[in-house]
Amino acid sequence: MLSFWLRRIVRPAVISSLLLSSSLAVASGLQVSPISLSLQARENASGLTLSNAGDNPIHAQVRVYQWLQDEKGDQLTPSRGLLASPPMIELKAGEKQLIRIIRAKAPPQGTGAVEDAYRILVNELPIKSATQKTGLQFALSYSLPVFVQPVGVTKTSPQLQWSTHLQPDGKQIKLRVSNTGNGHAQLAGLSFTDTAGNSTDLNQGLLGYVLPGATMNWTLKIPPSALTAGGKFKVMLNGTQTTPNVTMDTSTR
Repeated sequence: MLSFWLRRIVRPAVISSLLLSSSLAVASGLQVSPISLSLQARENASGLTLSNAGDNPIHAQVRVYQWLQDEKGDQLTPSRGLLASPPMIELKAGEKQLIRIIRAKAPPQGTGAVEDAYRILVNELPIKSATQKTGLQFALSYSLPVFVQPVGVTKTSPQLQWSTHLQPDGKQIKLRVSNTGNGHAQLAGLSFTDTAGNSTDLNQGLLGYVLPGATMNWTLKIPPSALTAGGKFKVMLNGTQTTPNVTMDTSTR
């Protein structure tokens, strides 16, 4: 299934695409493959392929950010923990270019080490020409997750604690997910099934990620009364459908 975490911002020269889980991110012109990377501790490099499926030349820039999460959500900080080579490219129609993603610092190690998380931003840069007509220009920006595994670990995994809490207004439910594992959790396709077997889709696409050591919150589009009679949540966790054990707290906070 081709899944996208796609957010389009229509403004001069920008359409932003935040992508989820597929081997290929497809857009008009600029294409990126794969759309996520995972490096073992022993691996020093990986790669992305940028290609131009359009009819006009493309300029693109590749930047690397450390990815953390706090009480405000996702936080991106420019980083040289990974290096993109080359960081700037020009692609003619039909051309492809390999971008090497090089690990520039030691992988996580030591007792309790967890995977490092980065995001690579691939930005299409608008090209101005003397013959170009006035009006809106559209470019694409991809945000691709990259995970670096700790030393001595062949596969990381999340350990999640789920809970729901009634918001102070008494009208909304907040879902809280904490991750005490050593690997990320990618959550998608969230639904709730009540005791009568009626299922409600709460989020059909990507809900979001929970990085190791982080807690993330989402406001659910479901009345609090729907949860009081019991039921169960279902979610795609790292591509596998799961029925999490959710603690339901009806107190406000």
